[in-house]
Amino acid sequence: MTTAFRAVLAFTLLAGFYVLVGLFLVAAIFLDVLLLVDFHASAVKFAIVLTLTAGALVRALIMVSRRRGGDQPGVPVGREHEPVLWRTVEDLAQRVRTAPPDEIRLVAEVNAAVSEDTRWLGLKATRRRMFIGLPLLQTLTVDEMRAVLGHELGHYSGAHTRLGAPVYRGRVSLIATVHGLGNHPFVQRLFTWYAKLYLRISQAVSRRQELEADEFAVAIGGRQAMAGALRKIHATVLGWDLYVSNYLSLTGAGGARPSSVFGGFHALMSDPERQAQIAKLGEEPEEVSPYDSHPSLAERLGAIENLAEPQHVPDPRSALTLLHDANVAVQAVEQSMWTPEALTGLRPVSWEELVAHGMYAGRNADALHDLAVAGQRVMGAARPYLDAAFEAIARGRQAELEERLRELGWSPSETLLAGVLGQALEAVLIQLGEARWTLSWSGPARLLFDDGEEVALSEYAAQVAANPEAVAGLRRWLGDHGMRHDYVPVQELAAH
Repeated sequence: MTTAFRAVLAFTLLAGFYVLVGLFLVAAIFLDVLLLVDFHASAVKFAIVLTLTAGALVRALIMVSRRRGGDQPGVPVGREHEPVLWRTVEDLAQRVRTAPPDEIRLVAEVNAAVSEDTRWLGLKATRRRMFIGLPLLQTLTVDEMRAVLGHELGHYSGAHTRLGAPVYRGRVSLIATVHGLGNHPFVQRLFTWYAKLYLRISQAVSRRQELEADEFAVAIGGRQAMAGALRKIHATVLGWDLYVSNYLSLTGAGGARPSSVFGGFHALMSDPERQAQIAKLGEEPEEVSPYDSHPSLAERLGAIENLAEPQHVPDPRSALTLLHDANVAVQAVEQSMWTPEALTGLRPVSWEELVAHGMYAGRNADALHDLAVAGQRVMGAARPYLDAAFEAIARGRQAELEERLRELGWSPSETLLAGVLGQALEAVLIQLGEARWTLSWSGPARLLFDDGEEVALSEYAAQVAANPEAVAGLRRWLGDHGMRHDYVPVQELAAH
């Protein structure tokens, strides 16, 4: 089945989807009118179900039609801002025999993409945009970046973007319709089957277009540059996902945000241990689905090897050299990542400070607070001070403490009390200035004493939680570190 035939079939299915919705609507109206003219009680239930189904279909389409693209992501850069980047893109556009984009935007994504605003189902183009991910500029060479840009411009040359917008809207409409039919399982199954068929065909077209665009990339940069770019992008995506989940997710802790988002990402990707970890992740086999929009990395690399190698002059410089001032561009893109509320409400701090606050907030703050509250409830104390929890353990009332912790939202487990106690003791050391969570780009943050020794309290906390006689030693140890017996963590936490 050729790409052109698949594209025609995808559009036919998209048109058929709207026809199917129309048939349900017409059938509902026809049956309702028929009942008004010639009432039959046996048909009322069927008419109600059909009318509700038609209403759900129409409602889903209206919701989709009301959606707007909104603001475009990233930062627009004009020719006066980035003359080298624009000259590069315009030169490559000429080589692939297409018009250059009307707008280039730098974005905070591990991706490069093009879009095209169109009318009349893609027959008339109105505005072209190119999106270039700053993480790619940090990672790729000029050679590799030129190949990637050639790939994206190849989508224009192949008229792929003309079909992109209506096909995308069709996907959104189908998915929204399926979700909107939750109360109508039979009709939902029908539209689910239809949506799967449409997605399989339209995504097959997308995969074929990606391979066609790779041919443009190789014609510009050569096999080595494009293959290298694909491998690096694959690794950079893995690194960015790790960075977002393990580091950027700390944003907001202590009312702070990182002062250097891309500086932190560069540090992570430059760390030898992380590089080895990401390389190992990259070796894992890819999951392949007929609903994928892109071919697998292995398929793309295999196809590239079969293409002719053009003559070109290598340029191994960093792709950041395509920017007039990389620091200015980085700062602008970082600003675009934050909402106005985050820009005004969160303090920009170093990664070291953000990790210290974030780890405390995520691991220690609740444990310290909740253990004190649980101790207060068990012992009937006037205030939620930590020593009340110690006293409950000393009196053998661990089961009551655990019950109170479960009431405060902690999940039941055999090590519940020991785990909460260990995290609370870490919090005490942090509050007393004896220990601090320390940033590591190689792995998880580590809680260290001032002398660099790692804090390891899990085993000790388990011993105390299981042995009431060990509480006396715990109190002496904490006293040696400067904790008063009437220490009230709730007040301390208020400062954070």
